[in-house]
Amino acid sequence: MDTARAESVPSTATEALLVPSPARRRRRRAQGQWWIPWAFLTPALLLFLVFRYIPMVQAVQMSVENVRPYLGNEFVGTANYETILSSPDFRSAALNTVILALGQTAGSLGIGFLLALLLEGQTRKLSFLRSAAFLPVVVPMAVIAELWRIMYYPSPDGFLNAILGVAGLGPSEFINAPGSAMGSIMLMGIWRGAPYDMMIILAGLAGIDRGLYEAATVDGANRWQRILHVTLPGLRPVFTILFVLAAVRGFRVFTEVFLMTNGGPNGATEVVMTLLYKLGLEQGKLGVGSAGAVLLFLATLVLTVFVQIITRRRKDA
Repeated sequence: MDTARAESVPSTATEALLVPSPARRRRRRAQGQWWIPWAFLTPALLLFLVFRYIPMVQAVQMSVENVRPYLGNEFVGTANYETILSSPDFRSAALNTVILALGQTAGSLGIGFLLALLLEGQTRKLSFLRSAAFLPVVVPMAVIAELWRIMYYPSPDGFLNAILGVAGLGPSEFINAPGSAMGSIMLMGIWRGAPYDMMIILAGLAGIDRGLYEAATVDGANRWQRILHVTLPGLRPVFTILFVLAAVRGFRVFTEVFLMTNGGPNGATEVVMTLLYKLGLEQGKLGVGSAGAVLLFLATLVLTVFVQIITRRRKDA
């Protein structure tokens, strides 16, 4: 054994330079296996390519064409964009989308912040309550929409109307009335989105220096002053991220509106996504629908970039 070990040790300085060290040999082996991570990523990348990026490119292409299945598409330039922008239905749907997105974003952030303050801590009871509160996020939207549609049953013996009757309030038609349909869908969206915001805000609260709260308490600040001057400034980056995510989610709302009202009654809950679905798949106007989808993508992109620019300027200031 001593002889083998002696033979493995370089005898001269030249041999020491020629023989690679163990760390260098491991580095070379790692460099020779650079393809292994890409091999694991390839299936996911192919799925993204086939089901996301290629359809996006095709949507942009169809937005400037008169799509005629089996007859060949005809290039029409910006005619589809002019059609969708001049449509009063699209303007009404865009307004409904903005109202729904703003309402759900504000409600989810506000209630999520309150839940985070109430459920912050490390005890087992709070962990159980946080898990229970997070359940609506993991339930599929189709199931939630069907459950809320049942609870919104407009008769006096409906679930929510029965509760209103106990409180002495009259029955409501909820999603069956134009005046209350949008608010009913907004309430369901807030109920589902607030727990998600709560978990992100809880992570942000864990990153705030506890010494700041102690210093504020020594200075005589009460609970609300500590929240106003310590908690909210510390959560500003978290609120920025949540605002962007909630706004994008609000602009892309489709499932709950489609399953609960399908844009009704009388177009009171018609949003951009449901309108594009009807234009493209029900009326066969794939070019016009693709133009609307491109406009929705651009609006989401502009909003995201705008928020990022405002955030960077505040950091630089």
